Amino acid sequence: MSFLKKFWHFIWYEDSLASWIANIILAIIIVKFIFYPALGFLLGTKFPIVAVVSESMEHNANFETWWENNKEFYLSMNITKEEFLNYPFKNGFNKGDIMILRGAKDIKRGDILVYYSDSHKNPIIHRIIVINDKISTKGDNVAIIQNFEKEIPKENIVGKGLFKIPFLGYIKIIFTEIVGGIKNVILS
Repeated sequence: MSFLKKFWHFIWYEDSLASWIANIILAIIIVKFIFYPALGFLLGTKFPIVAVVSESMEHNANFETWWENNKEFYLSMNITKEEFLNYPFKNGFNKGDIMILRGAKDIKRGDILVYYSDSHKNPIIHRIIVINDKISTKGDNVAIIQNFEKEIPKENIVGKGLFKIPFLGYIKIIFTEIVGGIKNVILS
């Protein structure tokens, strides 16, 4: 039997711990080096999938209640309730959601923008509030435009939100917390 036939049998038919581990390693390699880059190429961004790791975009209520609690800020920015209702993700999204991104070439006010900030280790996922020669964002669950999001350099932009997959991001969040905890134990 040739090497490829033996390998194929080992991966698909053998029921051993070594085969199981090899399958996991193979799946990680395929996702990381084939699927993820191909998806990024198709969607026009190097990071087509991100997990939401904060609560800054959660509405914690139905839209009407959320709007009543936040309308003063948006009206001061000349954003009406009717305009907001036409924004993508008008009901926000939750920590633990997965966001599928596309390139951010045609951004407009109300879009969900993902970008890097020097003041945060994770990318920021917030709504565009001001767009002209400068871009400013704000989390729907944050009272103000914070300093780090007042003038976002275009080179820091990763992409804009296309759609979300609810709560699937908790897999990454939990894994990251476990790895971080192990790392802290080892380093202390």
